[in-house]
Amino acid sequence: MTTAAESTTSLVQSVDWLAIAPPVTVAAVALVVLVADLFVPRARKPLLGYGAVAGLVAALALLIPLRDGDRSTFCLTTGTRACSYTADHFALIIQVLVLGGALLTALLSIGDTRKLPAGEFWFLLLSSAAGAALLPAARDLATLVVALEVASLPAFALVGIKRGDRRSSEAALKFFLSSVVATAVMLLGVSFVYAATGTLHLTEIAGRLDDVPGQLSVLAQAGVVLTLVGFAFKTAAAPFHFWVPDTYVGAPLPIAAYLSVVGKAVGFSGLILVTVVAFPSYADVWGPALAVLAALTMTIGNVAALRQSATRARSAVRLLAWSSVAQAGYLLVPIAAAAYAGDRQIGSTVAYALMYAVVNLGAFAVAALVARTHPRNRIADYRNLYATRPLAALTMGFFLLCLAGLPPGIIGLFAKVTVFSSAVDAGLGWLAVVMAVNVVIALYYYLQWTAALFRGPAEDGTEQPRPTTRHRTPAPLTAAIVLTAAAGVALSGAPQTVLRFAAVNLF
Repeated sequence: MTTAAESTTSLVQSVDWLAIAPPVTVAAVALVVLVADLFVPRARKPLLGYGAVAGLVAALALLIPLRDGDRSTFCLTTGTRACSYTADHFALIIQVLVLGGALLTALLSIGDTRKLPAGEFWFLLLSSAAGAALLPAARDLATLVVALEVASLPAFALVGIKRGDRRSSEAALKFFLSSVVATAVMLLGVSFVYAATGTLHLTEIAGRLDDVPGQLSVLAQAGVVLTLVGFAFKTAAAPFHFWVPDTYVGAPLPIAAYLSVVGKAVGFSGLILVTVVAFPSYADVWGPALAVLAALTMTIGNVAALRQSATRARSAVRLLAWSSVAQAGYLLVPIAAAAYAGDRQIGSTVAYALMYAVVNLGAFAVAALVARTHPRNRIADYRNLYATRPLAALTMGFFLLCLAGLPPGIIGLFAKVTVFSSAVDAGLGWLAVVMAVNVVIALYYYLQWTAALFRGPAEDGTEQPRPTTRHRTPAPLTAAIVLTAAAGVALSGAPQTVLRFAAVNLF
């Protein structure tokens, strides 16, 4: 007979510390930074930022030993081999994305946190990144929900961290309320799924949903639907996208960049896990629903961005926010296609997410550069940027062309073709047509912004003169722009490499 002490010892011995090292490292560095903030003098607070950068680099380095195969831990010791944490290829790719995104956000933030409480800022950013790195490896609903909330709760505070700023407080409140509703709906769905199946492990849920007793079938269906609705909030899919524009505009610019990339990666990786791994037997329910959400999301995002670009006085960050909503629609397409053509389609979402992360973070990095001389960051402030900052203008133009899917942004074109092909292969011809129309709509505002970078002052004199003095660009901000531009160029030179790297098989 096994005693409680023996069971505990067995559980502790089964922990694979290397598998969980990346999120644990980020969490540990977060605590170190918070404690160090008590002792570091104000003049040396930037050192906390560099410590956060070093911690994220270390976490990325710890992913290298995990590249060879699956590693699972926190597994059940009786019956089936169900585990709560699996560091497989899918988890590795998403962890590279979220930790890389957090690293670039940290580089953007080092020179942009002078008026913010440094210790709290870096602790919250690293805590959110730790949750984001944990989520793609979660293989039970409890771990999934905990990781999602660990990634989300610090983000609320980061959005509202600009003390005394009304827009920041309003953005944090909207973000908080929408996420609380999403979490409540998702927890209700998770409880229904658990009641119907008697387990929280994703692979076991998939098996038991095939044989749910008749009296519990309605409960199981309600659980699946409510869980998907909760994740739809997290991914900013329409009609649950209303919090995005105000949140991005009110948040510090680096945090807006973080939410647009890392926040999306968290939502989409969770959505992939619950649909493809846990609910494959309900593909006839979530497949059509996600296809409709994808069409609705990309259309609303692009039409709103088109209206945003109609006047140069509008906010460039708000335009990027609506563009982010539209991109979420594209990311949903391969997940919907997986309901019809198998989980091999998920690689298209992962490949598109990698492309989007690089170029969108690059666009926000250039926006942070422009904001140093034009705090309002209007679209008009980018007019004739080439005259004063030619490299920044060329880089921004490249990022916008990547988002539009036009040469020389080959990686953007490649990613869109991959997503388009996944819809066609799954027999979703109508969705492919909707996507094609939306890509054409997006061309207008992306090209309009790109043209403004190289266009001279307006003849009607409405443009404000650009400053003649050059402000020194912080080295971390320069590094962020250079890294994203180099990655975009490299990926455009070898786009097939992205698809091979992103190819995943969740079964």
